[in-house]
Amino acid sequence: MHKTIGLFAHVDAGKTTFAEQWLYHTKSIRQRGRVDHKDAFLDSHDIERERGITVFADQAIFHYNGHTYNLIDTPGHVDFSPEMERAIQVMDYAIVIVSAVEGVQGHTETVWQLLRKHGVPTFFFINKIDRTGADATRVAEEIRGSLTPNLCDLTAGWGERGWRDELIASVAERDERLLELYMDDAYDPALWLTALQRMIREGRLFPYASGSALQDIGVTEFLARFDALTDTAYDAEGPFAGRVYKIRHDESGSRVTYMKALRGSLAVREEIGYGEAGPDRLREKVTQLRLVSGSKATIVDRVDAGQLFAAVGLSAAAAGDGVGGLAEAAVYEVAPTLTSSVQFPAVIHPKDMLRCFKILDAEDPSLSVTWEEELEEIQLRVMGTIQLEVLERVVRERFGYGVHFGPPEILYKETVAGPVLGCGHFEPLGHYAEVHLRIEPGAPNSGLIFANECHPDMLPTQFQNLVKQHLFERAHHGLLTGSPLTDVKVTLVKGRAHNKHTSGGDFREATFRALRQGLEQADNVLLEPWYAFKIKVELDHMGRVLSDIQQASGRFDPPEIAGDRAAVTGRAPVATFLNYAAELAAFTQGRGTVRLSFGGYERCHDSEAVIAKRGYDKNADPAYTSISIFCAKGQGYGVPWDEAAAQMHV
Repeated sequence: MHKTIGLFAHVDAGKTTFAEQWLYHTKSIRQRGRVDHKDAFLDSHDIERERGITVFADQAIFHYNGHTYNLIDTPGHVDFSPEMERAIQVMDYAIVIVSAVEGVQGHTETVWQLLRKHGVPTFFFINKIDRTGADATRVAEEIRGSLTPNLCDLTAGWGERGWRDELIASVAERDERLLELYMDDAYDPALWLTALQRMIREGRLFPYASGSALQDIGVTEFLARFDALTDTAYDAEGPFAGRVYKIRHDESGSRVTYMKALRGSLAVREEIGYGEAGPDRLREKVTQLRLVSGSKATIVDRVDAGQLFAAVGLSAAAAGDGVGGLAEAAVYEVAPTLTSSVQFPAVIHPKDMLRCFKILDAEDPSLSVTWEEELEEIQLRVMGTIQLEVLERVVRERFGYGVHFGPPEILYKETVAGPVLGCGHFEPLGHYAEVHLRIEPGAPNSGLIFANECHPDMLPTQFQNLVKQHLFERAHHGLLTGSPLTDVKVTLVKGRAHNKHTSGGDFREATFRALRQGLEQADNVLLEPWYAFKIKVELDHMGRVLSDIQQASGRFDPPEIAGDRAAVTGRAPVATFLNYAAELAAFTQGRGTVRLSFGGYERCHDSEAVIAKRGYDKNADPAYTSISIFCAKGQGYGVPWDEAAAQMHV
């Protein structure tokens, strides 16, 4: 049986040390490494060892009780949350490590919300019970109050001779049949075990244990109980299906696609399809298969359902892609809210620099690397300054270039407040295309959506498809600040082609002009990213917190009070709340906690100030024009956007 396990924790909760113990006790490594000694097996990159944090979601293979485990150690720092979320998609179970001293922290809650969203069965291990100030009972109550009330205690409930009455009763009270048997003193260990396994899979119960990874207390006992309570079932006979969760490049520069086999098997030299379903779905031959554990890779001829593996030969697969019989792409929730520019020496050609960052973009698609022609600079999206520091090191070590980054800025976006009709015409001599688009607000956080109401009798289907293709071939920007256009539904209403003069590129020009002409007429709206937050402080500090939220242009629900502590949830702009965690820690002497998660985009709270500061000139981009081109007497001439509608041919 193959099981894929993810390890999660707030920074410094002991996650990597816990992993070292499991690998050591299953004889997967000869000696236990330590983060502070810079020799942890899964923190194999120099950056990770020097910083003492996990940056990359690396995996290890170990065997226990006849089962094969893939253990994924995920980053605990918020700057690397996208890497963590991509790995979640392929996990069978998760273990969340919580410090018995610090308890539930901000990132712990972020992890918990992601695991629940993706439906991953979860265990808890309360770590560091050997430290001064540790209180596993208090932390268990924190988990019950902050995350889930449905905990069951494996440390107290499962002894050397089997289950104790507390655990037996905890399972029975969640199942009517078991409760009847329990009341009749008819306890059946096999029946109870099967029921508990099912409840864990269904997310109805979340077992926890306590111990010390550093002192090797309770770790092996937890492994034995975890093994007994988890199982997986994969279809080994069906056609191959898999999910991509990571892209890397090896030392030779080969693109390596990491994925999970969800059904069937895959052999070397087999051809598989990946990406979006349809006639254009890419199909390529797998030239090599690898089983990866830490920095070591074993080449194999075949992989089976349930295994994690790396494949060579797929040139364009992306994280989240379905492979083989799975066509649906994964949807990720964590999104960067900051943007930064790459600063590199003038002796480096921009194309060479962009090539390097496109490689990094394939490995971390949340970077969304773009070349901004107007500014002549490479821009990327990031989670925070720690990520930029790591990227500087990565570029220097992998590509030999010394780069720096501009100060991170808020990633604004733009949309429209109401529907407009945009039209574009492109008719220089020997060319012809006309496009009419209805542009209207889309659902929040929906991006760009295309619809089609154009009849084939007016515009042949192949040209309608070109309009859609060109709309999605590049990112579009708004007219207020030049920020990306989002939450817009674009509908093809009408169009016209010429039997003799129309070529493929003509509809690209007409489509872009129609979109831009519509935006010129629209009531454009500036959007900014918002945090969804949850803040916990002592009751005496709640007044200060509520005042801070109001000053930050945020909003909040009524606080929840429990004893001498209070919690408040709400939303606030990233621009005003970005550094609030440090401020909160300062005035609460570290006793206050804040969980910040991306809450989507809303209207900018100070749009006039942002627009003025950006000073964007919407007419400075000649490649993104609203001027339509018409033809008269064999000559093309331009018509401004506000006069173009009257001259359209349709």
